[in-house]
Amino acid sequence: MRKLVVLASSVAILASVSFAKEVKLGVVMPMSGPLAAYGQTCNEGVEFANTLAPTLKNGDTIKLVLVDNKGDKVETATATTRLISSDKVVGIIGALTSTNTAQVIAITDKKQIPVISPVATNDKLTEQKEFANRVCFTDSFQGAVVANYATKDLKLKTAVVVVDQAQVYSLGLAKAFTEAFKKAGGTIVKEIKVSSGDKDFKAVVSQIKTANPDMIFLPMYHPEVSMITRQAKQIGLVKPMFSGDGVANQTFIDLGGDSVEGYMFTDFFDYSAPPTQKSKDFIAAYEKKTGKKEVNSFTALGADSYNVMVNAMNNCANPEDSVCINNEIKKTVAFEGVSGVINIDKNGNATRSAVIKVIKDGKAVFKSTVNP
Repeated sequence: MRKLVVLASSVAILASVSFAKEVKLGVVMPMSGPLAAYGQTCNEGVEFANTLAPTLKNGDTIKLVLVDNKGDKVETATATTRLISSDKVVGIIGALTSTNTAQVIAITDKKQIPVISPVATNDKLTEQKEFANRVCFTDSFQGAVVANYATKDLKLKTAVVVVDQAQVYSLGLAKAFTEAFKKAGGTIVKEIKVSSGDKDFKAVVSQIKTANPDMIFLPMYHPEVSMITRQAKQIGLVKPMFSGDGVANQTFIDLGGDSVEGYMFTDFFDYSAPPTQKSKDFIAAYEKKTGKKEVNSFTALGADSYNVMVNAMNNCANPEDSVCINNEIKKTVAFEGVSGVINIDKNGNATRSAVIKVIKDGKAVFKSTVNP
């Protein structure tokens, strides 16, 4: 009898192994090009989360298929098409920036493949797009966070806004900040338009100095912002400066040097103030692997994108049913993520907290948490 029991158990184990499959998840990130610092940091979180949870509850193995979009719209479209048509992925994580994520969604929405963006914050990104989702906050939220903090906490009344007209992220965040700043009683004394790739900002900082605002808001990415801060310092322009999450990386601090001392920005997460037990566990595992406990917010959101996707897959009878996965993503309630507690609504938008940081002695230091 005992031999029969052992034999039956062995058969069951072999059957479960033989039925286990490899399920593919696509990842579109700028691993090279001007946005590589963001893409590499975010993908680190996706991949590390995969090493911590590499299988579904039914035993299927999750394989990540990473494609470098080089931060380019055309490359993004090509990468997305390849992942769906050739690699047969059941979902996609990416593509970081709002501009490129919009390219992903334009394709995946027609193919009914769910997308989870880690950090694409433009409000319009998910409008009338059934298969678009995100784990980050929106620009309307972070724009209001900066405006309210500047007017209420720091008592600043006038601002100059420098906007990158080539980035929908910048345009959306500038609009959100401007509306909230005016609503709080502030005045925008000047708006200056620049474009990604510009390197000479002497005329820009000169205009700002002439306008003499209480503060400067730069809703852009770190390459341009770091150049503006350095050139501002050269002409003695010393004013409180703010950005959104577009400068939330160590590369910005390294490029800006002492010109970014005192710089403030919004972010999604701070490792020194872990909001959940999942955060603490992830930080501990990350430190064990890398020897560092400083988990970047983009790393945390990359991990959360993966974990929310996997949670949705586990809630489907068939974890390869992309329509079911998408429906389950939009049912995400009180999900304990690395970056905090995440709720995702029927439109694919996340409700979550934000943090404010300031650069001090070459490090981004936590200042406060702002809840929705």
